[in-house]
Parts: sequence; structure tokens; C-alpha cells
Amino acid sequence: MTPVFFDYSRRVKLRITGADASRFLNGQITNDLRKATATSAIQASILNAKGKLSAHVFVSMDNDGAFLLDADSELRDELPARLERYIIADDVQVEDVSDEFSILHFVGERPAVATFSRTVASERFGSGGWDFWRVRVPESELREPFAERFVFCDDVCAETFRIERGIPRWGRELTNEIIPVEANLEASSIDYEKGCYIGQEVISRIKMSGQTNKRLCGLVSIPGAPLAAETRLTSEAQPGKDAGWITSATNSDRFGEIALGFVKRGFNETGTRLLAGDVPVQVAPLPFI
Repeated sequence: MTPVFFDYSRRVKLRITGADASRFLNGQITNDLRKATATSAIQASILNAKGKLSAHVFVSMDNDGAFLLDADSELRDELPARLERYIIADDVQVEDVSDEFSILHFVGERPAVATFSRTVASERFGSGGWDFWRVRVPESELREPFAERFVFCDDVCAETFRIERGIPRWGRELTNEIIPVEANLEASSIDYEKGCYIGQEVISRIKMSGQTNKRLCGLVSIPGAPLAAETRLTSEAQPGKDAGWITSATNSDRFGEIALGFVKRGFNETGTRLLAGDVPVQVAPLPFI
């Protein structure tokens, strides 16, 4: 594939320090913090006691051994407050460093650049990629060194790119009402062997039952008509029967009019035909690619 890169500088970035930082943070996230290093980031979810999402984050370490979290910019106020709520007598400090760093993410090829303070392997699109952190600079200065060799993927491009790969996004597929397993995050962000964390009981119970009430699926417009987020899905075989809703939609050069959506149990088998409003759609496996 053509090497591409994305600008994630707007994401909220938190630095977690203190003698109890590792123990505390591991008790907040669904993944095993021991996997996060200075050169490799992990994905993790932060949950409430009911197992629903408070945040989806990427975690790595900086060169001084502190933990760095980055998450969607919408969580800039909510995420620090959520973490600090559980700091009781712990030696833990949560510092917002969002304005101190820029982040670029590269897919398809790892550029050799010496001006970045950190290079971190991360899978933001379901396959290998690299985050480059550096002290905050203007956009033109940040992106210019890569203009000849890499294609910059702007917000519109990035939206289609992630939908084609079935990647959930905060504010669309990921909200405070969603359990991470429903959004297909178990393989990338849940470690079932790690120690306790907030919301673990719910996640373990779902694993044991093997069932969820709904599941994030791909949807393809059969006639090629555009699809739209927030459109309700109904059963074609059982007219009027609610089957879920669309969360994100795009026009893909490769796959036509496609969407992501939560489809209820009993309707989410691959090939099932549904109606998105008046548009016939078919359930497709993720990723589309």
C-alpha cells in the first residue's frame, strides 16, 4: 500500500507518574500494562463498574519511565477526572501534556526521522504502524518533511480509512453506553489473564457466556444508495423489527457505500439483509479489507 500518515496532535495526552503509577494504572485498564514500553504502545479500555466505556486509550512509556496515555480530544476534561476519582491514598500524579506534544501516525512504512523525541510502534488501524511524538510545532513544520514520500490523510480520508478497516472511534462506535466486547475490542485491548480492574466482572461474565446483546458489524448498501449515521436498522424478514443502528458511514472507492453499525443478536450474521431506513443493506464481516 502507499505509505500514508495521519496527524493525531489534537488527541488528549496524559502523563502518569508517581511511585504507585504502575499498580494504579493497571487497575484502571483492561489490558496488561506490562506490555507497554517506551517503543511499543498498547490499546486499552477504561471502564465504569458496569463494564461500559469511560475511554479507549493508547498507553506507552516515555524515556523517563512515566506512562503516557492518548485518547480522543473529546475526553480532555473527562479522562483526567475519571482517573483522579480513583486516586485515594496513592502516590500518583496525572498531568495533562496535550499542548506539549504533536503526534503523527504512519502506516505502510516507518520513516527514519531524527527530529522526533519518541518513536512508538502502535496498531491504530488493525495492523502495524508507528507513532512519532515531538515537542509541539506548527502543522506546516510538522508535516513538511514527509510530503514527498508519504501521503497525508486528512480528516475525511482518515474517516474512510478507519471505516474500511472496521476501527471504532470515540463519539461514534465508542460511547459511555457501549461495552468494549460489543465494539470488537477484545482482541486488541482486553487481557483476560491480568489482575483485577474496574469493570472486570462484567467483561469476564460476557466471556463465559460467549454472547452480547449487539455487535459492531459492517454494512454494505445493496443498491449503492448513501448511508447515514444514526439511521435505525430494521429486519427485512420481519418488517418493522428493530435490529440496531448505523454509527458511521462513508463512500469507499473500493467498496462503495459502506457503514459501521451495532446490529442486535439474531440479526448480525454475515449476509443478513436489513433495512437502513428504506435502503436495503447486507451485514458484512469486518474489516471490509
